[in-house]
Amino acid sequence: MERPLHPVIETPDMGIVLSDGCRLSARVWMPDGAGPVPAVLEFLPYRKRDGTAVRDALTHPWMAARGYACVRVDMRGNGDSDGLMADEYSPQELADAVEVIGWLAAQDWCSGAVGMMGISWGGFNALQVAALDPAPLKAIITLCSTVDRYADDIHYKGGCLLNENLGWGATMWAYSSRPPDPALRADWREVWLARLEAEPFLPAVWLRHQRRDDYWRHGSVCEDFGAIRAAVLAVGGWGDSYRNAVPALVENLSVPVKGIVGPWVHKYPHFAVPEPRIGFLQEALRWWDRWLNDIPNGAEDDPPYRQYLMEGVRPATWYAARPGRWLAGDGAPAPVQRWHLGQGVLAAEAAPFAVPLASPQHCGMAAGEFCAIWLGPEQPGDQRGDDALSACFDTEPLAAEVAITGAPRVVLTLSADRAQAQVAVRLCHVHPDGASTRITYGVLNLSHRNGHATPAPLVPGQAVTVVVDLDHIAYRVPAGHRLRVAVSSAYWPLLWPAPEAACLTLVAGHLALPVHPGPDGPGWDFPPPEAAKPLDLEVLRAQDHQREVTTDLRTGQVTLRIVDDFGLHRDGGHGLIAGGVAREWWQIHPDDPLSARGRAHWTMEMERDGIVTRTETHAEMWSDARQFHLTARLEAWEGRGDAARLIHERDLHESIDRDHL
Repeated sequence: MERPLHPVIETPDMGIVLSDGCRLSARVWMPDGAGPVPAVLEFLPYRKRDGTAVRDALTHPWMAARGYACVRVDMRGNGDSDGLMADEYSPQELADAVEVIGWLAAQDWCSGAVGMMGISWGGFNALQVAALDPAPLKAIITLCSTVDRYADDIHYKGGCLLNENLGWGATMWAYSSRPPDPALRADWREVWLARLEAEPFLPAVWLRHQRRDDYWRHGSVCEDFGAIRAAVLAVGGWGDSYRNAVPALVENLSVPVKGIVGPWVHKYPHFAVPEPRIGFLQEALRWWDRWLNDIPNGAEDDPPYRQYLMEGVRPATWYAARPGRWLAGDGAPAPVQRWHLGQGVLAAEAAPFAVPLASPQHCGMAAGEFCAIWLGPEQPGDQRGDDALSACFDTEPLAAEVAITGAPRVVLTLSADRAQAQVAVRLCHVHPDGASTRITYGVLNLSHRNGHATPAPLVPGQAVTVVVDLDHIAYRVPAGHRLRVAVSSAYWPLLWPAPEAACLTLVAGHLALPVHPGPDGPGWDFPPPEAAKPLDLEVLRAQDHQREVTTDLRTGQVTLRIVDDFGLHRDGGHGLIAGGVAREWWQIHPDDPLSARGRAHWTMEMERDGIVTRTETHAEMWSDARQFHLTARLEAWEGRGDAARLIHERDLHESIDRDHL
């Protein structure tokens, strides 16, 4: 029997006043005539009025029509809410979310049951709030999230400093410095000026914590999986940077938990790329029906782990679709095949070898974006350029196809001629004509070889054995093709380089490869994607995304230039005009790690009834052998063109000691 649909009533600015007097602004979609219903909360800093409006329109009205109150709240200090934001996932943020959940449960239109859903930031804090166990929170849906804020977010990976720490920090410097919509707040200008004065420059905050300390343990649910008592549906994508949380949650949670990982980048699966998309909203509805409405629909009997096994394809920086098939299983680790590194070979038997490795500092230019999100040419391209700057170990052409399902691990025995060094390991699919597709990768700061809390320098010339865990993946390599392990001592611009160019000597190693035992076993068929009516959006400037790598033949400097123009749009419903442009430059000399430099410039625009505002944010980072140096500038402008007035400006400069980085 088809489910009856309710008319949806939208409230653009429902006030939720917290115990300290801070008013949060919520956009709410309510099913008319449904009686008390469960509430589903999405709690974000990304501005419901313009930032997430397009995806909200596709998602929340659909769910509301089916009997749920969908509540999209701007966090403290963002969008149309009061207050100031100090950091991501702060105790204040989580306490606010818990208070909002209690407020929702107490409303006469709410049944008392609350769910929490979100992607990225909203997926992170859904897990973190679930670990606080507020009584009304019965279930969550977390997408593209992490269980470990230090080891598996945008700051550090394998103990190496990710350049996304600067890149995403510059993004938030721009995102959170914007005013509320003047249509919702008469005091929008006062709120804006207060934000501008207080806006934190988060890259410096994060860079003060270069090892896994209490700062990162806060909010890392892997510290105590048992604290989560709400039912968890976890979703991820192989084209995203957050590949490891879903299998970790399926393996470690004792509450009802299901995992889904598709081929997607950092997007909700009902409109994500690459195809195939799935009926994510139908899956979410089954989850909410079971755990918020106690409807016995069998959601708990779904396979614990559904993953999309991608067919091996040629390298490309953008995929519209990835061929493959869905596998349904229990999430148990796949059997492991061991391949030994030799003198340029990857073989079944171990043999002695010695390979020197001193990658030029620009090795890694084919890595693509750390987190593919803006729908430009962000995926890893042909790896042959980076392979040429690495030590490569290849199999013979495979006698039979290999279906990799899990997290490969590479164990290396090596020595270095410096006390500080890093290593990057890529697992690649080599096609018969030599094209190289990156399957997955991992990195390690060699000072963190014994743990991320207690780094220690290398002893030059002394051999050590280290473990490099690669990200989870599901990928099928055809028969007749080759596997390659490519090892480099630099991976720019994903990683900030070590202070000196190190020469490594590899003397032993092996690849532990999780291989699906085959045949594929049970598959799974998801319903086709559904969504609500798209937002009525007038395009005033089309979006455009550019990536280019240039080499200055005079100086030898290599630069990656990124431009993401998100366009300019007018919301046809309430008339707000908003848009922006992000620009990044990542520059390095192949021979000099201390030449590394990252720079970002964001422009954010907003217009309403003759009120025109613009913020310009700048961030830059470089280093010497002892310290990291960061500068940032924030400008706020009011008015159009030559008549625009600079109403606020701030300049920051910080130098932070390197701690085994």
